[in-house]
Amino acid sequence: MTARSSGPRPGVLALALPALVVLAAEPLYLLVDTAVVGNLGTVPLGGLAVGGGLLAWAAALLNFLAYGTTARAARRAGAGDRAGAVAEGVQATWLALALGLGVLLLFQVLAGPLTRLLAGDGGAVAEAGEQWLRIAGFGAPLLLVSLAGNGWLRGVQELRRPVRYVVAGSLTSLVLCPLLVHTAGMGLNGSAVANVVGQALTAALFVRALVREGADWRPRPRSVRAQLVLGRDLLLRAAVLQLAFLVAAGVAARAGQAQLGAHQIALQLFFFLALVLDAYAIAAQTLVGHALGAGRPAEARATAVRVARWGLGTGIAVALLLLALREVLVPLFTGDPAVREQAELVWWFLAGFQPLAGVVFALDGVLMGAGDVGYLRTVTIGAAVVGFLPLSLLAGPLGLGLAGVWTGLTLFIALRLVAVLVRVAGDRWLSAPATVGA
Repeated sequence: MTARSSGPRPGVLALALPALVVLAAEPLYLLVDTAVVGNLGTVPLGGLAVGGGLLAWAAALLNFLAYGTTARAARRAGAGDRAGAVAEGVQATWLALALGLGVLLLFQVLAGPLTRLLAGDGGAVAEAGEQWLRIAGFGAPLLLVSLAGNGWLRGVQELRRPVRYVVAGSLTSLVLCPLLVHTAGMGLNGSAVANVVGQALTAALFVRALVREGADWRPRPRSVRAQLVLGRDLLLRAAVLQLAFLVAAGVAARAGQAQLGAHQIALQLFFFLALVLDAYAIAAQTLVGHALGAGRPAEARATAVRVARWGLGTGIAVALLLLALREVLVPLFTGDPAVREQAELVWWFLAGFQPLAGVVFALDGVLMGAGDVGYLRTVTIGAAVVGFLPLSLLAGPLGLGLAGVWTGLTLFIALRLVAVLVRVAGDRWLSAPATVGA
């Protein structure tokens, strides 16, 4: 290791604002994609919900490629070892390629059964989702490479380059989507092609960044294994979380096409807003990792307080904005009166839990930066099993519809909030596991 860094340290907003652009770019494109496809009709919108939900599930399940890499790279960068931080990015990229090819193969073989399972039948929605997923699945390795690239660049506190890379890819998809869907007459398949092209550009830019660092590209099994150890808990956490969202989508699909369409609209907004709020988590990860890597636990605790306040304030502002713009935003996504009615129902849930989510996501980042991922795994699984999953599964038999599903999501966030507040108030999270700095 070289000498520990002692230069000027960026604040929360200096890191959060670029992270916000990176995090918001992909879901913003997906919101536009939803609006473009939604104007094709209820069946294509439902197909996008099913196929897009499966692809999002895979990406979220493997997001440890970003978060785990950030934690390890930040520790090395905080101790003054930039070369070691970049090396984490190389090994994460190899891991991303291997996992991405596995996801691609899975979707090509099982696209039909998976979409039929999620849609609840073998009808038009399942068929549309299968066609979309078979094309969009080619973007899986590219998407995972971009996650790894984001991870190591966040770790070395360089967030401006990821902004350029992600925005370039998202803008490419944004331009291509309406052209391919409507102008070229490709319909829903045009959406999938636009998605893959944009992801290819972003992944190429992240790989170029590693090449310019002059890093050693040899795969190092020991480093990959260390990343997998840290990623294990994040993977289990993400698996249960995504299972809960898939169950919720399945319940919505069985309630009817209008409910599924409304759920897709609200869920994409939720994911978009979650990633916006997660900008504070990215800042927290980087700052906490650097602080603990440099042996400054008091600074790590002060960072936790600051990001929690920012998360709460931003969550309140987002909630008020959602309520104020409800009559404007809902019609942008659908002209179907039945879908609109259901979307307006879940809108109150979406707005209501934003302040809670702002604090939860910020403190998740604090604990990830500290490497306290085992606790996050347990909390997330517990909250899903106790709150989200039971209410989602009971929504159908009890006739609760989307209100039951979204009540479960609200309880899920509330339970996590209590748990992370208790953890950060103590001292155990300041003693990170050895796998973070190994």
